[in-house]
Formats: sequence, C-alpha cells, structure tokens
Amino acid sequence: MTGEKVSVIIPAYNSSRTIYSAVDSVMKQGIPVEVIIVDDCSTDDLTGALDGYAEDDRVNIIRNEKNMGVAVSRNRGVAAATCRYVAFIDSDDQWQPDKLAKQLKLMEQTGAVLCSTARELVNEDGSRTGKVIGVPEKVTYKMLLRGNVINCSSVVMDRQVALRYPMGNDDIHEDYICWLQILKEYGSSVAINEPLLLYRQMRNSKSGSKLSSAKKTFAVYRKVGYGVIRSCFYFMCYAVNGVVKYLF
Repeated sequence: MTGEKVSVIIPAYNSSRTIYSAVDSVMKQGIPVEVIIVDDCSTDDLTGALDGYAEDDRVNIIRNEKNMGVAVSRNRGVAAATCRYVAFIDSDDQWQPDKLAKQLKLMEQTGAVLCSTARELVNEDGSRTGKVIGVPEKVTYKMLLRGNVINCSSVVMDRQVALRYPMGNDDIHEDYICWLQILKEYGSSVAINEPLLLYRQMRNSKSGSKLSSAKKTFAVYRKVGYGVIRSCFYFMCYAVNGVVKYLF
C-alpha cells in the first residue's frame, strides 16, 4: 500500500489552544495526507491558530454556517474527502508518527474496513501520564456490545463504509453507534495494541463525566434496538469493563 493517501478529518470547536499540535502530528505521518478541518462555528481564534498552514494545499478548512455538532462535522469531512481511506482525530489529540502507515499495512493484510489502536492518556495540559488503554487485536460485534473499545481519534476506515454509515445522535455516543452498525454488517474490525494515539482528557468534553457517559451508553443500546433487559445486561458488562480499564 505504498503511497496510499488518507483523508484526515478534524472537527474543531473553540480549540485554538490545541489544534496546531493535532494537525502537526498528522503532518508528521510517513504517508501522504489530505487534512480536512471542519470549523463548527468557533468563537475563538481558530483561524489564527492555523495560520501556519494557510498556504499548505494539503489542508482544507470547511466552516459550518451554524453550530452543527461533532457528528455532522465529521460527516461533512467524510463527504468532502477524496481518498480511499478516512481517519478521524479530535482537535485536542495527537498521533505517533507511524500510526497511519501501521494501520494501512494491517488493513491491507486483513482486508478489514476499520482499524483502531490503543491510546495513552494525556493530561489536559498536554503532559503524558504513561497510562495506556489497550485494545484487542480483533474486535467483534459481540465484544463491542460489552464496551466501546474503539476510540474515534484512532480510527482509519474505508471511506465508502463511512459514507454508508454516517454518524448521528450527537446527544449520545455518536461514534459508538456507528461502530456497532458497521461491525454488525462486517463482523469485526482490527486494531493495533500500541498507544499510537495520545488522547487528551478534557474536563469539559462529552465523555468527561463518567455518569453522563454511562447514561449515554445505555441510550446507545436502546437506540440500536435492544430491549430494557438486554440493554441492562450489556450496560453491566460496560460498567465492569470500565472499572477494569481505568483502575487496572
């Protein structure tokens, strides 16, 4: 897969303090990239933060006319992408330099339509914690129901699949629903159990509140069509996995 180009989609809202480091980490990948930044009506100086890329033809900035949320912003990025593969990274995260190359190689070897990676947690100020959240090297639909082990900022996927399964439900875990829909059709995805993603923990993020995240996870099970009893079963699995993930 030498020379394969990837469209990298970065939804951004008031992220002028962190977006340069995110984009810079994308530019340091060992393969060609097309960077699509979707500005979701930011009120800070996001444009100024990206001045260093103003003349870079690899960077395309799309501006929403009104605040649409992260799901719609990612979908707009996918629609604008021109490459066979798309990758997602949030504007406060970073990648290790060889992330995309390793994922594309694995996808070529396995024929998988989606690949994720492990991640290292980073403090809000950008300092690294050394705490790594691992991933199984194969993720099945049934495994995913017991807890979302696919972090969006680590994902590379086939663009045609992303177009068929756009993200929605921005009020809950929009990416989790998307992964479940994809794996229900394709059976499984692959992953690299290396912390190729540096994941920044932000106090004001959607997933920052564990109680809020738990409520949204239960809503995901109901959204994908499971009854209350089945949803409670999967929610208990999610809760146990969450304790194991963060404490051990």
